[in-house]
Amino acid sequence: MSELLIDSLEPMIDSPAEPRARFLFAHGAGAPMDSDFMQAIAAGLCENGVEVVRFEFPYMAQRRTGGSKRPPNRMPELLECFREQIERVCERGDGLPLFIGGKSMGGRAASLLAQEYADRGVVAGLVCLGYPFHPRGKPDKLRTEHLLELSCPTLVVQGSRDPLGNAEEVAGYGLPESVQLVWLEDGDHDFKPRGVSGMTREQHWQAAVAAVAQFLRA
Repeated sequence: MSELLIDSLEPMIDSPAEPRARFLFAHGAGAPMDSDFMQAIAAGLCENGVEVVRFEFPYMAQRRTGGSKRPPNRMPELLECFREQIERVCERGDGLPLFIGGKSMGGRAASLLAQEYADRGVVAGLVCLGYPFHPRGKPDKLRTEHLLELSCPTLVVQGSRDPLGNAEEVAGYGLPESVQLVWLEDGDHDFKPRGVSGMTREQHWQAAVAAVAQFLRA
């Protein structure tokens, strides 16, 4: 059974009866921790024996009560929040291997912390779902410099036509062997394929769950 703790200030926890790993899962810039995407990935991983801990960055939590569409916090604030959540889950001291990551912006924030915490023996790996390799429409402004130095085991699940880094673009980035790429054919930034592909968004979400679960087990 999945235990859900829902509060705009508290994490949401999907926990199987006997978890084998823990995934600290951050949302993207535009949707909260209980979006359809976040719900589907968390539920799927829970069914595969992974405890998933979702949390919200300050701006998103404030949107729930402030009545305005606040922009994302600056990266230093996002990283401070992520650090607090890492420390929070580590306080449990139950020995579960911890993986960090997120959707888009959340994955980028996690990627900036992963090597530090891996070197300290705190984090076992990094998972990015729809990594924003560059801003939309600006393929020359790459966000890959730190990725090139990663030795922390990393999984990136990406739609092959993601406007923030498609298959053709990413092939030329020279990412290290520690970064494993799984491509979802014809998927966009939210993994949604076009109708002519014969695939559905939900099928790609299921494929993403399968890829992440396999990575965590390995």
